[in-house]
Amino acid sequence: MTSVLIANRGEIAVRIIRAASCLGLRCIAVHSPEDRDALHVRLADEAHALAGEGTAAYLDGEQIAGIAQRSGCTLVHPGYGFLSEDAGFAELCAKTELAFVGPSPQQLELFGDKARSRALAEQHGVPVLAATSGATTLDEARQFLAGLGPDAGVMVKALAGGGGRGMRAVGDQADLPWSYERARSEAERAFGNGDVYVERLLARAKHVEVQVLGDGSGDVLHLWDRECTIQRRNQKLIEVSPSPTLPAETRRALISSALAMATATSYAGLGTFEFLVDADSPSSFHFIETNPRLQVEHTITEELTGIDLVMAQLELARGRSLRDQGLTQEGIPEPRGFAIQARVNLEELAPDGSARATAGTLATFEPPAGPGVRVDTAGYTGYRASGQFDSLLAKIITRSGQGDFATAAAKTERALAEFAVAGAGTNIGLLRAILHHPGFRDGTFTTGFVDDHLDSLLPAGTSHSPAAADASETVLTAAFGGTVVAVEVQAGTEVAAGAPAVVLEAMKMEHVLTAPAGGVIDDVLVSVGDTVGEGTDLVHLTPGDVAGSAVRHESTREPGEIRPDLAEVIERHETGLDAARPHAVQRRHRAGRRTARENIADLCDPDGFTEYGALAIAAQRQRRSLDDLIANTPADGMITGIGHINGDEAGQRDSRCVVMSYDYTVLAGTQGLLNHKKTDRMLELAHRKQLPVVLFAEGGGGRPGDTDTTAASGLDVPTFATMGRLSGLVPTVGIASGRCFAGNAALLGCCDTIIATRDATIGMGGPAMIEGGGLGQVAAEDVGPTSMQVPNGVIDLLVEDEAEAVEVTKKYLSYFQGSVSDWNCADQRELRHVIPENRVRVYDVRQAVELLADTDSVLELRREFGTGVITALVRVEGSPMGLIANNPAHLGGAIDSDAADKTARFLQLCQAHGLPVISLCDTPGFMVGPEAEQTATVRHFSRLFVTGANLTVPVFAVVLRKGYGLGAQAMCGGSFREPVATVAWPTGEIGGMGLEGAVRLGYRRELDAIEDPAARQRAFDELLAEQYAKGKATNAAAVFELDDVIDPAETRRWITTTLGQHDKPTSGGTPTRSVLDTW
Repeated sequence: MTSVLIANRGEIAVRIIRAASCLGLRCIAVHSPEDRDALHVRLADEAHALAGEGTAAYLDGEQIAGIAQRSGCTLVHPGYGFLSEDAGFAELCAKTELAFVGPSPQQLELFGDKARSRALAEQHGVPVLAATSGATTLDEARQFLAGLGPDAGVMVKALAGGGGRGMRAVGDQADLPWSYERARSEAERAFGNGDVYVERLLARAKHVEVQVLGDGSGDVLHLWDRECTIQRRNQKLIEVSPSPTLPAETRRALISSALAMATATSYAGLGTFEFLVDADSPSSFHFIETNPRLQVEHTITEELTGIDLVMAQLELARGRSLRDQGLTQEGIPEPRGFAIQARVNLEELAPDGSARATAGTLATFEPPAGPGVRVDTAGYTGYRASGQFDSLLAKIITRSGQGDFATAAAKTERALAEFAVAGAGTNIGLLRAILHHPGFRDGTFTTGFVDDHLDSLLPAGTSHSPAAADASETVLTAAFGGTVVAVEVQAGTEVAAGAPAVVLEAMKMEHVLTAPAGGVIDDVLVSVGDTVGEGTDLVHLTPGDVAGSAVRHESTREPGEIRPDLAEVIERHETGLDAARPHAVQRRHRAGRRTARENIADLCDPDGFTEYGALAIAAQRQRRSLDDLIANTPADGMITGIGHINGDEAGQRDSRCVVMSYDYTVLAGTQGLLNHKKTDRMLELAHRKQLPVVLFAEGGGGRPGDTDTTAASGLDVPTFATMGRLSGLVPTVGIASGRCFAGNAALLGCCDTIIATRDATIGMGGPAMIEGGGLGQVAAEDVGPTSMQVPNGVIDLLVEDEAEAVEVTKKYLSYFQGSVSDWNCADQRELRHVIPENRVRVYDVRQAVELLADTDSVLELRREFGTGVITALVRVEGSPMGLIANNPAHLGGAIDSDAADKTARFLQLCQAHGLPVISLCDTPGFMVGPEAEQTATVRHFSRLFVTGANLTVPVFAVVLRKGYGLGAQAMCGGSFREPVATVAWPTGEIGGMGLEGAVRLGYRRELDAIEDPAARQRAFDELLAEQYAKGKATNAAAVFELDDVIDPAETRRWITTTLGQHDKPTSGGTPTRSVLDTW
């Protein structure tokens, strides 16, 4: 029997259990201690208690996945909230062979990042509001708001997550700092990511969303729209489907936009694409975000369409496509009437609109019923609301198949009127007031409706004032239930406003309640140990002026003061820095090398490196003292973090990279237990955030001396698999200097590009391993010197020292960080004279490359390997591109096995990272002959056809001189029609094979019949001239085998026209990606 674990609580857990039970699934529930008597626990077939309390218990993905595995589950449904949008949890499920009921981890990452979501929308022509790009500083927010004009406002929004958290509307520069900080801190608490951005505020807007459902194959359908405009402080209160006032044309445009984005990503599961519609111009709309999960308001879509969305989710996770389930767009009925959902929360509103969660035991719980009334809830008589979780108690959903919107609203209000709840306060009165309001019933409401009409909407009696105090007294009351752990005042004490009065403990945290005003304490009503409820009077005081000796609040410390706990942390960090290790630094410098921290400081922008795991030490506590380990094994020999590289050109967002460096001064840069964990952590972050990786790989491989472990072999470490998984996803650079052996070399070899200093030695086993394998003694310098590893193709870029390695790394990464604005180029007319008029005269093709590319923009890879083809990263008018070019100085430009391998891998690099390709063709074809075939040419050459034919990045091909046979086709992706343009210079000549060979083969009988050698040569020359005339570029263009024959000076214009504005693939937006060969 298939089992599903429901990783949630409350009404949504109940909803999922009911749907899953209808499908014959066994339901496994989890619960925190507070929820042991919850309804979802009672309804499940099996329930497991979670370690931890409150929301933290439901956020423990590893614990929940473990329970699912032990319970024999194959499905995990996260519901909404908690882990529903956690890509890490979805990936954990995949690793443990649990089917996550929702989108893929890559789609969760994509749509969890609002900047990337907006970019996807823009790529597909979906309008978005003007906004900053990516994580935004306060100064950037100020500049953006100022640039909008005097009457404009902005919305400060969390970059990650949803649900209305981490959002603040700002209409004045003076309010921006406070709102920015509130949004940032709220986002940090809610999502673990405090990054925010700002977008133009649409003052009068309607919030409309489109429900989509996809099965991951590209088959996506919509289930119409919902309007969620009625909100309080960005929290939805009432939802309607369909939107009662949305013009049909706008509805079609919203649906089309949502489907375009969902289809482009081969969306899997339920997703909601949200938009703001201009209330004053309803044809104008803007995409704001995607919620890649089941929504709270899914209920009204179900009522409107008759489709059980939770069942559909579960079936998709079990491998049944939309069509397998009988779900087609044609089968989705058009809306008739309206469905409305009202969220009944355990909360009461203060006169300023702020909500205060209520708690208590429900003495009465009688939900409404009747035709067209549905209630989704986990409440019951006796239910105890602790206030520790979301305040949602029940969702009242009504369905009206006839009548107008006002009639539908009246039905919902009537249902709420029948809802009897006692024992805790609710917002039913507010909901009824909204539903009754003429501005709601006529459909003209906007997102500001509740704030605009708050005075008339708030039911009487929402404010609380204690009854026990005299009129002249001020009362300090308990804002929440708890236990009194300290009383700081007594009757007769003079206190200043804000002085500590009573300390309450709730949820194992102590809360200091302060005097609401200055004056004299009249009465203290509680003692230490008392348990008090919310609203209980604690202290009475008479306001008045107080003397200087009155009890006051704790003085504010100076911002620069360092407390002892912080001082300890600062000291621990400083212990691991170079300044605290002068002897290790001196040894390093005497060897002519820099320290790991010096390399990282040079690589990253000033103050641009944030270190992870700085306090880690070697796992050798069983054999060494803690002080010894702190002093001598800082960071466990592996410095890791996220740095900004080339930020002045690439910007804050696009300059972020994961940077890791083994520290040779710590245990010879070996791979220890904790530095493996640090490496794994950073590589997983690189995967999740799609950040490039730079690895300084110097070191001796695995470390046998760690003792603090239960591992038998360590072969289960995920490091190498995780590094391999980055191939083709993000750019990876490995830097080798000195000795790089075993595991360090394995990670180096996984990198896209290897940069090595001239003194480097690189090998899969060092001297100790070689000797241990019975292979004799060998010096480290002889294992894999650069004199071996450069010509054999292991090393891509050879440099003199670490300083040059860092400089070249920055340049290499810049090609994957986007275009640059500051560029220049040589006089392009010089290209007219690069190719000699004598068609058999050798020339330097690198001269053509340097002239064609922007000045100083050429970075050639693997120069000494596969020398028949040049592979280089270049820029043209600032745009980064890849370039391949035949080298006529080697084998006349013929492509041998090494050149074919080199070229194919370079094309994979360009494909993986979205770089268009320039191909400069001058080849007589592939290298042939018995010696060539000994190198497995058939397989090696064919890599070019397979790789080229599957490129999605555009290719621009130029035949510089010779373009013959299969070799010329391979340089053009397999055919002259594969590139976006294939042109030739005036020196171009093309043919099915080399002209000389074509004449000798095609006219052998005629030539052999001529006995006079001189006459035979004249005949050969005449036939050759005929073939040349036939294959001359202008003749080939005349029969349209070439797109044009161009002036070499016009080549850059052709490049920028055909390649300059190509659409780069959206990371994470495609179901598959190419993996970059390590060879």
